Amino acid sequence: MAAAVDDELIGQLVTRAQADGLKLTGEGGLLQQLTKRVLESALEGELTDHLGHEHGERAEGGRENYRNGHRSKTVATEVGPVGISVPRDRAGSFEPMLVKKRQRRLGGIDEMVLSLSAKGLTHGEISAHLAQVYGTEVSKSTISTITDSVVAGMVEWQNRPLDAVYPVVFIDCVHVKVRDGQVANRPVYMALAVTAEGTRDILGLWVGDGGEGAKYWLQVLTEIKNRGVRDVLMLVCDGLTGLPDAVNTVWPATIVQTCVVHLLRNSFKYAGRQDWEKIAKALRPVYTAPTEDAATERFLEFSEEWGAKYPAIVRLWERAWAEFVPFLQFDVEIRRIVCTTNAIESVNARIRKAVRARGHFPTEQAALKCVYLAVMSLDPTGTGAKRWTRRWKPALQAFDITFDGRLTAAQL
Repeated sequence: MAAAVDDELIGQLVTRAQADGLKLTGEGGLLQQLTKRVLESALEGELTDHLGHEHGERAEGGRENYRNGHRSKTVATEVGPVGISVPRDRAGSFEPMLVKKRQRRLGGIDEMVLSLSAKGLTHGEISAHLAQVYGTEVSKSTISTITDSVVAGMVEWQNRPLDAVYPVVFIDCVHVKVRDGQVANRPVYMALAVTAEGTRDILGLWVGDGGEGAKYWLQVLTEIKNRGVRDVLMLVCDGLTGLPDAVNTVWPATIVQTCVVHLLRNSFKYAGRQDWEKIAKALRPVYTAPTEDAATERFLEFSEEWGAKYPAIVRLWERAWAEFVPFLQFDVEIRRIVCTTNAIESVNARIRKAVRARGHFPTEQAALKCVYLAVMSLDPTGTGAKRWTRRWKPALQAFDITFDGRLTAAQL
């Protein structure tokens, strides 16, 4: 019955607005007027609760505090700028909660700014978009203030406690352009883990200068360990210098696996395009071999066939061999998961889209903030998390058996 009354009331409002020639949206439209009335009514209700008496209500002995007129104020909303009258009290002790003192934007505007920033729009583009679509003037400095508000949350997120054990951690990076004196490429590294329940957990973000080695990675991995991670079964990466040594120092039992897909891509860099398909076909028996010995035999055959023409490809695989072969000892469920960093590549694709739209950043902090916002907006509906769980469940059982119960033991 209540829904019917609401629908009838809404219908009456729309019909009357149309009859009076009043627009539903835009400046001076029905939505703006309704927003104004609702806000003002709610603020009057807040003041009534604060004073303890209704407007015009008398009481014996008088009162120490009472209403004292209104002050005008314009707030930016999702339906455009709305001018409201904010009630005041004589003592000046009233602190409204819906629209706080000195507040010039309702929460929806802040959320919209953060969402647009996560998609890579510059502050100027966000300001122009809000003015064009919503008729709301929000300066670039205000937009900067809104996005800066996420920094505290980013620091807290970067230092949050982590799970005791992860079956797999993927490490990869995206490059951003930072204008520090001159524009230069800076890597932003990300560690993405699969939890024991089969969900995705991004452990953190770190900005490098391009010269990272074992000491740098030891610092990063020690930070992760200090946040509660006692064990990582496998760590998958793309041949990052010094990372395997650092991993074995922090977690001696962890297996470091190079990404096979990255290895193939890097191989193509040394070959002519006309040979890509042939090389891919010749390398397939190597990474699909049932054992390490079989893979070695297939690689020797590849070297005899292509080594004279493309010796750089042979050297590439020889240098990566120690980190390439570990996954060959596992069954197909684990192989399918760890032979590639596709799990993190899909995340990186979203980040690159946001970063590319911005061009370059004035500071390292601005770049990190953009990447963080992109990461936080990855899966707004939660459907991605469900797909991850379905994909990983079979592999998690194989992990626990293959690694002698380390996956469940560290959770106890």
